[in-house]
Order: sequence, then structure tokens, then C-alpha cells
Amino acid sequence: MSSVFADEIDDYLLDLMDKKNIPGLQLAIVKDNKIVKTGAYGLSNIQDGVSVKPYTPFPIFSMTKAFTGVAIMQLAAQGKLSPSDKISKHLDNLPKAWQSLTIRQLLSHTSGLPKILNGHGVDLIANGQPEPAWQEVQTLPMRYETNTRFEYNQTGYILLGKIIDKLSGQPFVDFIQQNQLKKVNMPITLAAGFAHTQAVVPHQARPYYSNGKGILDTLQINFDPFFRTAAGMSATATELAQYAIALEQEKLLDKKYLKELWTPTRLNNGKTAGFSELENGYALGWQTILREQHPAVSASGGDSNSTVIYPEDNLAIIVLTNKLGSLPIFFIDEIAGFYFPEMRAENGWGLSKDLFKLFQGMKTHGFEQAIALAEKMRSNAQFEVQEINLLGYQYVTNGKLDKALEIFKLNVYLFPENANAYDSLGETYASLGKIGEAIKNYQKVLELLPNNQNAVNQLKKLKTLL
Repeated sequence: MSSVFADEIDDYLLDLMDKKNIPGLQLAIVKDNKIVKTGAYGLSNIQDGVSVKPYTPFPIFSMTKAFTGVAIMQLAAQGKLSPSDKISKHLDNLPKAWQSLTIRQLLSHTSGLPKILNGHGVDLIANGQPEPAWQEVQTLPMRYETNTRFEYNQTGYILLGKIIDKLSGQPFVDFIQQNQLKKVNMPITLAAGFAHTQAVVPHQARPYYSNGKGILDTLQINFDPFFRTAAGMSATATELAQYAIALEQEKLLDKKYLKELWTPTRLNNGKTAGFSELENGYALGWQTILREQHPAVSASGGDSNSTVIYPEDNLAIIVLTNKLGSLPIFFIDEIAGFYFPEMRAENGWGLSKDLFKLFQGMKTHGFEQAIALAEKMRSNAQFEVQEINLLGYQYVTNGKLDKALEIFKLNVYLFPENANAYDSLGETYASLGKIGEAIKNYQKVLELLPNNQNAVNQLKKLKTLL
């Protein structure tokens, strides 16, 4: 990579951090199985003014699941299991409704298992006590028919930990450390362990979140040990880059098992499902980004960290931040655009034919003309509410709220009965400090979806700001 690229990427990230109020960030880029760029920006610890260093470990939250997926496939390579196995083949005394679930369904969040979390962060049911929570979750009904939808679920990863413990003959933490971290030479990740911020981890970045008033608060969160196949690790971007190289070079899994690791689960209707229009599938602990150009696999955590591997392009990009909600998954493609210019948002990357045409018109005539331009196209064009919403959030991610606002206004105009369109518009008005307009849009969400808890919560916060 040229030094010009390096300077441009640095400038892009520093500007993005300023706009999104991200205290600290680490970057690593792999091209052709070589680390071609690393970066450490901002503060890892605001309270003490500590700068991010290349050796600063960041809590990676649910990115831990990617390591769990690799562990399962390593056991498969040893002949000890198959992802298609029913879990009752490996675990005894399970509730009857759980016995026919497969390991793949647990890994890909399509099992329908009841949730062991109570909906407040990572708090367990049964008043937060691990053993009572485990006993109680086994008495709860299934949430939906297995393999009919994707729903993020931590219960399955606790079961996966039990399977790894049993079949490897050692705690899953030890298995992952010995068979992955030591093999790849990840000493900082190894030393950090699986205790998130509960343990004393040297130089660890402190995680922060926005309290809704433009102020960052320190996140206080602990994961129970039996929960740590789902979350708990800390790592550096450089060591995660080494991990990506090891996977691509088949040092942890051979080609057959790597392919299965990154193959998304198909629901009963034949479709894939995932977190968003971008991460539109879920494989074995890894998300998939299925598209015609530059397909990728990803592992993210805490809405603050992402590893994205582009196998066909021999490219991997790792971004770690210490702010929840920074969502690097939505700007890593933009970094990839420094290598593949067609992937830049400014060039209309990823848009459908009709939205791409409208987007080009907006760039020429101004984003404030979006509705007028769409109206001229409307009789012959097809627009999707989710795609327009994703385009808007690309501009939110890049700190261009004025343009995002016009895109969300367009979405409400085209889809006046869609609650999520009003939610996004309300969120953007709030970010711009236009509290009255934000309130109007969240009230519209409740008209369409009276039980929408997010809208209720946002209205409570916004009314305190009047």
C-alpha cells in the first residue's frame, strides 16, 4: 500500500472519530496475507488520558463467538462431532424440545431456544444467578419453530461451551487458548483471558457508551464464566489480523472445514437471515455478507468492533473501538474502498439499479432534491425501505447527518406506513438537536406500532431535553 493510501486512511478515520465521538480506535489491514497497515488513534482511557497503543487490548464482546465457531470446527476436524449432529448426541438430560436441535442451529441463532438473558443488557433471568438461571431457562417454552427465523440468542452458546468442554476434555477457555491463540502467536489476547473487564488486564481499553446527551459514560459489565463462549475476550487489531491470516492460510482449519465455518445457515424457506441488509446471513459463529461483488464474512461485537474478511479479494480489515454504537461494520467497506474504489459510498456502492440512479441525481442536484427526483422516477422504479434506510445510516456513520436526514425524509415520504422509517428520521433529528421534530417522528412510530419500546424510551429521554 502506498504512503498516500496510509495518509488518506488515517485522515478518514480521524475525521470519523471526531464526528462519531469515538474516543479510541485500532486498525489493522491485511492484503495478500500480509499486514500492510496498522493504526492506533485517540484515547483508550479518557479518565487518565491514556493513548491507544498498538498493544492496547480492546474488549471484543461477541466477536468471541467467532473463536467458538472455529473451536467447534476444530473438533469436527478431529472427528469428534459434526455441525449437523443433534445436541442430544453429546449432552444428556436436555429438555425434550431441545434434543433434536443441531450444533449448526445453535451457532447460527436459528434454534428457537428460550433466552437466558432478561432483556436488560447481559443480566441473567432468575435474578442474575447463573445456576438458577440455567435451571429456569430449561423450563421455558421454545420461542419459535426451529430454523424458521434468525434471532440472536446466547443460550445456545452456553450449550456449545458444554459440548466443547465434554468433547475436548478440558474447559473451552483452555481449548481455545491452546488450539488457536497459542498456534497463531497471540500473546496479548492470550494474557487478557475471557473475563472481559472484570479481571485486571494490563493496558486494556475502557469501553464507553453515549448516555443520549452527547456525553460518554464508562460501561460497567461482567460476563458470568459459563457465558464466555458468547463474549468475554479482549484482543488487539494486529493479533486479530494475524488470526485472519492464519484462517486464510488454513493453519487452524483446512479448506473443507473453513468453507463450512463460513457457510450461512439456510432457513426452512431456503433463505439466509442475519442482523441487517448488510450482514444478511449467519454461519458458524461468523456473519456473512452475501452479495455479487466483494462478498465477505465478518465477526463483530458490542456494536463497537468488527473483523471483515473479503476472501475473493485477499483483504481483511479489523477495526476495534471503545465506544458502543460506533458500528464499524458499516464503515469498513469504506476503508476497503481505498483498495477497490467502487466500494466507496460516494460512488453508490451496493445500491440497486433504481436507487443508484436516484443517488446519482441527488449527488448532481443536491440531497434536498431527493423527494422531487424520486417522484419523477416513481412510476417506473422500485425502491426498498430497508435499502434506503441502510444508505441513510452509511451517512450517519460517516458523520454526514445533513445528508442522512434528507435520505430518511425520502424514506418516510415513499413509505409513510413504515414505523422503522420514522424511527430513523427521529433518531437523526435528535442527533442534530432538533428535539421537537424528533419527538414528532417517535410519536408517529407509536401510532404505527403502539408497543414499540424503543420509541417509548426515546420519547422519555427527549422530553427531558425540552
